[in-house]
Amino acid sequence: MKWIKTDGTIEEVAIDKENSLKQMQDAVGGYIELVRLTDDDIMIVNEEGLIFGLPVNEYASKLAGQTIVGNVLMCKPKDLD
Repeated sequence: MKWIKTDGTIEEVAIDKENSLKQMQDAVGGYIELVRLTDDDIMIVNEEGLIFGLPVNEYASKLAGQTIVGNVLMCKPKDLD
């Protein structure tokens, strides 16, 4: 998975299947929501990011074609199995 931060940095991260929900929530800073992208990638975002006033993630927004706030994770559907 890739961790795309609001400051523009991108890091590869490994998510442990046994504790994946907690790790994904920690990475995005709260409850998660899935955003499906056209190329079959999935973006995992903070479900309440707009409510909390998280900063716009310019790179993630460009990829999604919509405004995305906060740090996000990018993955393939197989990564969530």
